[in-house]
Amino acid sequence: MFAASGLNLLGMTSSLAQPLTAADEWLSPRSDSVAEAEAMADIHLARQEEVERLGKLVRVLEDLVRVPGTKFGIGLDSIVGALLPGVGDAITGALGLTLITAAVRRGVPRVVVVRMVANLAIDLVVGLIPVLGDAFDLLWRSNTRNLALLERHQGELVPQAKAADYALVGLAGAVLAATVAAPFVLLYMLLGAVF
Repeated sequence: MFAASGLNLLGMTSSLAQPLTAADEWLSPRSDSVAEAEAMADIHLARQEEVERLGKLVRVLEDLVRVPGTKFGIGLDSIVGALLPGVGDAITGALGLTLITAAVRRGVPRVVVVRMVANLAIDLVVGLIPVLGDAFDLLWRSNTRNLALLERHQGELVPQAKAADYALVGLAGAVLAATVAAPFVLLYMLLGAVF
């Protein structure tokens, strides 16, 4: 009853009824910004740990066994792809999606995510070609490329795309369009020669 009126038993106003002092107003926003900074630090640490885990996955996929005397390594991507054509590429491609998923979750620019998808798609499509695809897997290393793109945006609060990202995505789109159009152009040319 006394608390509702703003008085306590000693006749003083309760803390609920007291106006905020200048010190209270000064401390309140600061404590919010400190909490925000701590939350951002926690997010950054979690992101670093995630990149470290993804880096280990990439090493297993693309650099598991080192060729003695070189900096060159062979990973599960090439080994499984050679042993189980098609199936191995699908398995390692699915594992490669974890990098793309992490990029999307972090808010990496869409064009960079498209570039990552293009890297993985090139690896998968060319990897389906017997023998040539296995050799290509050793050289292309899409997961290493995608990890580098993810690490590039590691410390950015607001990730920004670079001009090279747009150029490479445009080039990939042009190659894809030419690949789709080529059979139709060849068919048109063949039919034109026959008729």
